Amino acid sequence: MKKKLVSNHYIHATISGALQAGFSKQKLLTQASIPLELVNKPRARITEIQLANLIRSVWLETGDEFMGLTETPCRLGVFELMAESVLQSKTLGGMLQQSARFYSRVQNDIEFIIEQQGDIVDFSITLRHPEYDPNHLFQEFLLLMWQRFSCWLVNKQVTFLGTRFNYQEPFHNNEYAPMFSGQLLFEQPTSGFTLHSKLLNLPIVRDQNELATFLKQSPLEILRRVGQDSSLHSQVRRLLLKQGLEQLPTLEKIAELLHMTARTLRRKLKDEGVSYQQIKDRLRCDTAIRLLTEESLSIADISQLIGFTEQAAFCRAFKNWTGVAPSVYLQSNI
Repeated sequence: MKKKLVSNHYIHATISGALQAGFSKQKLLTQASIPLELVNKPRARITEIQLANLIRSVWLETGDEFMGLTETPCRLGVFELMAESVLQSKTLGGMLQQSARFYSRVQNDIEFIIEQQGDIVDFSITLRHPEYDPNHLFQEFLLLMWQRFSCWLVNKQVTFLGTRFNYQEPFHNNEYAPMFSGQLLFEQPTSGFTLHSKLLNLPIVRDQNELATFLKQSPLEILRRVGQDSSLHSQVRRLLLKQGLEQLPTLEKIAELLHMTARTLRRKLKDEGVSYQQIKDRLRCDTAIRLLTEESLSIADISQLIGFTEQAAFCRAFKNWTGVAPSVYLQSNI
């Protein structure tokens, strides 16, 4: 599976609680193979593997599964105990009930409420002290964890009707669509998600050995984005990937493939807050970062693979995209 990329925002958000408690920024980043130079480069991006390693590093250093983002720490191993307990459930509905009951017994920082109205089930996960999580990292992670763990247990992509957040739409909101399926709602009274009640009968199909592998890889399986963003700019991105990066097609060609005029495509992309050039730049940037961190290729080879005839031109573009030279990512090869 290709490594996905996430915003530099998640570096700061993940380590904020640990830094507040006096832990070393450099040690946490080094353990996650994240170059220190990326911290103050807001345009830089990191792989989901690096983010998973950073979360794991914070867990181990702080001894707190809540990453210092709640009033009271949560001892390591609590999630494992919860996972083992819900594995005995027969259905997804039983798992949701048992997981909420379990955490309600072992901590006081998160409030869980499950309600059903007609055919719709609402699962609410709200922090009682959100001031400890100013970047909303822990709130995001909780919602994502319950959704992804649910999908994993039933070995099926569960359709969540919507996910809501009890805070304003954040500046990194473009990260949300690939993470959360369904409608996204902000500034709501509570945080949570909804699903159709018929899905509660989906059977739990995982066994103890599979759970052991899942826990060993955690939190990577939680962070991996399996949903498909249906936005127009994501459709354009997928078409560009099919066409190949060596010589990207014109906007007119992409518009033709989407059965619309170039003017309409340009207008609709503008409505989504992005331009065709920005999509191309992000695609080339993300592909370059993946190649730099997972392949034994030279910078010259990578520059050619993503459509640059000269290495120097690629290096200038890459620094403009991320704020750092491509060599910085080579040093963090994971």
